Amino acid sequence: MIVVLVAAFMWLLVAALLILRRGRTERNITYAALTIAIAMTLNADQPYRILDSYAGSTNLVTFVSDATLMVGVFLLGRAVLRASEHQPRTVRLALGGFTLVAAVVGAVGTFLLIDRGITTTNFMLVLGEQPAAAAYSMTQFTYYAIVLSAMAALAARQVRTSEGAQRMPPASLLLGSICGVALSVVVITMDLAHVVRNLNLMATVAIAYEPLHLLTFLLLCLGFAGQPAAGAVQARSRDRNTRMLVHDLEPIWVAATKARPGISHTELSAFDAADLETFLHRQVVEIRDAMIDTRVDFDVSDRDRELVERAERHLLGVGSIGAGPVASPSRQGQHQ
Repeated sequence: MIVVLVAAFMWLLVAALLILRRGRTERNITYAALTIAIAMTLNADQPYRILDSYAGSTNLVTFVSDATLMVGVFLLGRAVLRASEHQPRTVRLALGGFTLVAAVVGAVGTFLLIDRGITTTNFMLVLGEQPAAAAYSMTQFTYYAIVLSAMAALAARQVRTSEGAQRMPPASLLLGSICGVALSVVVITMDLAHVVRNLNLMATVAIAYEPLHLLTFLLLCLGFAGQPAAGAVQARSRDRNTRMLVHDLEPIWVAATKARPGISHTELSAFDAADLETFLHRQVVEIRDAMIDTRVDFDVSDRDRELVERAERHLLGVGSIGAGPVASPSRQGQHQ
């Protein structure tokens, strides 16, 4: 049941990413989600039985599914790495191709040593007493722990540098990665307990397996889907604030350009009026120029001055009162 839920989460993530990230050239996260979704679908009982019957009923689909999942986790880690400005050497190594190849080679070698018998949907439960099976499972989950630890480090840094709604996706990624590392520890403990036939320990630790499995994928899905969603929400919020500021500055700007005709009154100053950010910038610049030009009689109230400063902070994307003013046309040169 958990596998079906996780597969559903991943397919929903794929759909969400295709919608929220359409038009973007960076597709690593989408490819990662698609790869993991395929892997989890292969792990579901019905598809597994059908496909394994075509593969000789020797549980070969287990390896195909597990290898696909490893590649998906690799792509996930690479997507997080590329989105991060801070890339420590250890993190790059953990999320690099060499680590993946080493893990896959180890998985192949140990898988070939397993006496796999006939098709079973409880691969490790049935065959986990074999040292080769335990080594096979531990190889995978050691790799997952390495990748997720690196992802957690990157996500933690992003949480510290993000603000507002933008902090939620990396926080979700951080929690999901931590759950994934804990899941890996649980599985490795179960593998060791099984191979030494300590079934009581295995049963005790197994209690945490399904909740951690579900939480890991749920939180990771929320994190990756939340990034473009938070960006879209923030963009809409900024657009709304820009429109409000343009509207509120309109009477001050009109008065400023009457007192000191600016570049808006020249033929060479044509610009796209639909670009509200540019229009707001022009309003602020021309109001500021009128305020500092001693040749004209133009003054503003404290309330209007605060509004201009708020528009400047909005354009600069900062929240402090002491943010510097937007450059005037004389300093902008040909950029106007």
